[in-house]
Amino acid sequence: MDFVHVVVLAVMQGIVEFLPISSSGHLILVPALLGWPDQGLAFDVAVHFGTLSAVVIYFRHDLLGLVRAAFNSRAKDFELAWSLVLATIPFGVAGLLMADLVDGILRSPAVIATTTAGFGVLLWLADAFNRGERSEHELGMRHAVLIGLGQVLALVPGTSRSGITMTVGLALGLSRAAAARFSFLLSVPAISMAASWETFQLVVTPEPVLWGTLALASLLSAATAFAAIATFLRFIERVGMWGFAVYRLVLAAVIVVVLY
Repeated sequence: MDFVHVVVLAVMQGIVEFLPISSSGHLILVPALLGWPDQGLAFDVAVHFGTLSAVVIYFRHDLLGLVRAAFNSRAKDFELAWSLVLATIPFGVAGLLMADLVDGILRSPAVIATTTAGFGVLLWLADAFNRGERSEHELGMRHAVLIGLGQVLALVPGTSRSGITMTVGLALGLSRAAAARFSFLLSVPAISMAASWETFQLVVTPEPVLWGTLALASLLSAATAFAAIATFLRFIERVGMWGFAVYRLVLAAVIVVVLY
């Protein structure tokens, strides 16, 4: 991978990881447009650790509070802490069971274009009919599990993990900011599991590792992901989700035109 290749893909991954616009749609389209080869497993591991670092740093105080609350049943965030755990379990189990399927036929441009568009429409509908004022602290474990089940759909490329979890959160009456915050907190175990699985695959099927390249990719993805999270949370209550839904429809159309 040359310098431009690394910079473009790392910055793009950092931006799209936490926005509800389908990271897999971008990662299949941009290399195809520019004639770039697959970036390789080591690169995927590097950018995932970068984006994981960003969300952990941004929510460091919240995460520390949740860890403490998980072991204190009288704590304010006790239920939220265990809601995040329960919401993660379906994703982890389904990820192990569906790994071969996800890495196989589901990575086709047709699937990615369809899910990018379809779940974009659902995001817009959930936002358009949302009148919720609930915070993530009022979610409850039953509704958290529903968001976790929705997150399973993110295993299908093009769905967008952040997109589907925000969609379900909005449908359950969370405010836009609350749906986003819960989605971002839920991303910590989800990205951790994905990065761990990719690291395991990298260890058992070693490929040449250019440490300088991977360090650059990780730093760039972390910086841009941090900026994306901060910007999204600052403006989402005012701007809503319609722009992201429109963007997803356009992206799906471009994927079809370019790759078919």
